[in-house]
Amino acid sequence: MKKFFLFITCFFSTLLSIAQIPNFSFENWTSIGSYEVPNQWGTLNNTTKTFSVYTATKATPGNPGNYYLKITSTTIGTSVAPGIAVSGVLDSINMKAKSGFPYSMQPAAFTGRWQHMIYGTSQGSLRAVLTKWNTGLNKRDTIALAAQLLSGMAMSWANFSINFVYFSGVAPDSCIIDLRASGNTPTDQDYLWVDNLAFTGSVAGINNQKSLLNYILMYPNPATEEIKISLNLKKAQTIKFEILDITGKVIFSKNADTPLGESLQTISVAELVKGIYFIKVLGEESSEIRKIVIQ
Repeated sequence: MKKFFLFITCFFSTLLSIAQIPNFSFENWTSIGSYEVPNQWGTLNNTTKTFSVYTATKATPGNPGNYYLKITSTTIGTSVAPGIAVSGVLDSINMKAKSGFPYSMQPAAFTGRWQHMIYGTSQGSLRAVLTKWNTGLNKRDTIALAAQLLSGMAMSWANFSINFVYFSGVAPDSCIIDLRASGNTPTDQDYLWVDNLAFTGSVAGINNQKSLLNYILMYPNPATEEIKISLNLKKAQTIKFEILDITGKVIFSKNADTPLGESLQTISVAELVKGIYFIKVLGEESSEIRKIVIQ
């Protein structure tokens, strides 16, 4: 009997963890005239319907289940409409998510099943972003990011697992999932098929980290040539400085013996491609991270 109740508890715990992502297995669709859309997901179908082209479609059989989401970049006239789906509302003008869904957990990874292929050089991607509304600054703070480019190909169903990189120990209040068959310059018939999305694991305890410093300042931001990092440490220690790209990949790292109190470090960013990056400052007991923009 105890084993039975243990099984039931684990079973329902698994269901709850999966169900955190709305329509996670793409079983639920709504018919809108001549086309269908996955419930609680935003696509470009409402924009491309004028040309009888739909870049997000229901396909069968699912893996698992009855259906899966098939997003395909497709030629319309002289341009290619990108295959995009976001968990929430998609802005068809800037091709970005306007909103996501409520979410307050701290998962370790974003997982699911996929197939994908690109026919040009502009790689698609998968991203899950956890955010929290900052009432003081009246904006959203990025709490964690799980992101991966679609390098190579997956011509049959395969599992994927993308670890979250945490930039704050604060619990999030929302999540946006962004799925793209192509990058900024899509090619006709680039595709990404997905099913059975989930968040797995936990980074419980991240809120209990002790800060390694009294304050940290990074400037200028945006930057073009170099970033100055002003620290005021609570104790002398060896600090590691890392620069991460938007996918969480470490592209620069250096260690510095840093004294108690105030100190200044300078990192050259002149060779970085324009865009958004994160600088991570790792101490002996904890870490801090800040977003920077390279222009």
